Amino acid sequence: MVRRVFFVCGTDTEVGKTFVSCALLRNARGQGLRVYALKPVASGGQYHPGHRRLENLDARALAEASSEKLPYEQVNPVCLEAAVAPHLAAMQAGRVLRLNALLGQVRGALSCPADLVLIEGAGGWRTPLDPRARTGLNHLAQSLGCPVIMVVGMRLGCINHALLTVDAVRADGLELAGWVANVLDVDMPLLAENIESLRSLIAAPFLGILNRDDFSGAGLDLGLLGLGR
Repeated sequence: MVRRVFFVCGTDTEVGKTFVSCALLRNARGQGLRVYALKPVASGGQYHPGHRRLENLDARALAEASSEKLPYEQVNPVCLEAAVAPHLAAMQAGRVLRLNALLGQVRGALSCPADLVLIEGAGGWRTPLDPRARTGLNHLAQSLGCPVIMVVGMRLGCINHALLTVDAVRADGLELAGWVANVLDVDMPLLAENIESLRSLIAAPFLGILNRDDFSGAGLDLGLLGLGR
């Protein structure tokens, strides 16, 4: 099988990028595929007993859902302590986030063979890496040239956020390979109607619906991504 690499973005922060990424990884593992994920930049790191480095819970979750075990430093090369936007967390830590350095670290990690690799962003598509927003995580995705999987957090305002994200991804010259509806609010009014509206408005494969109880990702259609056996 030809290796597939995707960049996972969200329509906003806290929409379930990691939850969806882990579900995609578990689904693929269940089909016998070799998989792993990277979280190049993470905010909200913590020091854990026995470790002198900061570690991020989302990055750890991605590593645990992966079949191929990479060193933590490859999974998450930049871990920042403050749980705020990465460029602000970097400022607090006295660090400068440089796109070229980050790109080199990601490409080094991509040397590990697998059938599926996910590269998870931080926040939304245009999350900046520097205070003047000259570079952002969207530029990392552009430099890698990989297609994008979009996670839509199903809550009030999601249609506008999703369509703006679709436009931004395509304006940056990247393919939207597919999108996932992640149900954040089970009591969302007209949930089914909102999903149907998105399906009619987004010209990209709909991979499926996830909710907080669907850890396996069995309901996601990996065949639409050119995966599965």
